Amino acid sequence: MSNLQTTYLGIPIKNPIVVGSSGLSSTIDGIKALAKAGVAAIVLKSVFEEEIKAEAEQTIGQQLGQDDNNLEFYDYYDYQVKNEVLDRYVSLIREAKAAVDIPIIASINCSSYSEWVSFAHKIEEAGADGIELNIFKLPFGVKDEAAAIEKIYFDIVDKVKTSLRIPFGIKLAPYFTNLGNVIHRLSHSGAQGLVLFNRFTSVDYDIENDQVVVGKVYSNADEYVNSLRWISIAAPNAGCDLIASTGIHDYRTLVKMLMAGASSVELVSAIYKEGAEVVGAMLSELEQWMSRRGFQSIADFKGRLSQGEASNPEVFERVQFMRYFSGHKQ
Repeated sequence: MSNLQTTYLGIPIKNPIVVGSSGLSSTIDGIKALAKAGVAAIVLKSVFEEEIKAEAEQTIGQQLGQDDNNLEFYDYYDYQVKNEVLDRYVSLIREAKAAVDIPIIASINCSSYSEWVSFAHKIEEAGADGIELNIFKLPFGVKDEAAAIEKIYFDIVDKVKTSLRIPFGIKLAPYFTNLGNVIHRLSHSGAQGLVLFNRFTSVDYDIENDQVVVGKVYSNADEYVNSLRWISIAAPNAGCDLIASTGIHDYRTLVKMLMAGASSVELVSAIYKEGAEVVGAMLSELEQWMSRRGFQSIADFKGRLSQGEASNPEVFERVQFMRYFSGHKQ
C-alpha cells in the first residue's frame, strides 16, 4: 500500500485531501460524514467578520431605543452579540474535535485585524488544530494603491503570529500586481501554509429582468489551471506548505497539484457535485497511479514538475506561449 501521508499547514495528515471551508463542514453530522469518507482534515465553515458586524448592528438597532446616544450601552451590546456568534463557533469546534479523529481547522473570513486576535485566542483554546485566515480583499477601488492592499495581508499575519501557538494559514486571492512576490513574501512571513486560491462568488446578469444575479457557485474541472501555474512557480522557494484549491475534481488534477509542489489540496465543489464518496475514489485512483509509476510515497514525486525542475525556468512560460500560438490557426 502506498504512503499517502503529507502535511497541511505543517500538520501531518494521512492523505492529501482536505475539505475546504463550506456548508459541508458547518454541522457535526456533515463533519462525521466527511471523516468517514476518508478526508484527512476538515476546514470548518468560515465565521465571517461582516456577518458578525451585521448581526451586532441589527441587534443593537433593535435594542437601543431611547438609549441610542448611550455609547456604553452600544459597546455592551456590540460586545455581547459578537461573543455570542463566536461562542457558537467555539462550540462547533469542541463538538467536532470530540466527534472525529482528524485535524479540525477553524476558518476566519476577514478583511482587517481589528478583533481577530482575541477571536483567534478563543478558537485556539477551543482545541482547533489550526486556523485558516480567508482574507477577502477584492481590489476594485480605483484609488487603492497596490502596496496598501498588500499591507492588509501582512498586518493581519503580523498580529496573528505573535499571539497564536497553533499553525495558521492564509487563503489568498490571485489579484495582486506582482502575485509571485506576494506569495513568496507571505510564505516566509510566519504562516505555516498558503491556500491558492480563493474562489469569489461570480457576478452574472439576468438580461430579461435587468437584474444582477449570482453566477456559477461551484467550480468546474477546468478551473484548476491558475492554481497549478502559481504553485509550480512558487514551490521551489516557498517557506511553507502550499495548498491547492479550486477546480480539483478528479485524481488526475490532484496528482498534477502534488507534482507542481502542493502539499495537499482542498475539495469543496467536487463533493457537492458527486457526494462524499468522491474522496475514496480519488484516493484509490491516486494509489493505483502511484503503484503504476513505482512511487512509494507522495514525497517521491511532490514538486517533480514544478518550474524549479525545468531546465530553463526563466523562459519556460514564454516558450510554451510561443509554441501554442505559433502553431495555432484561426
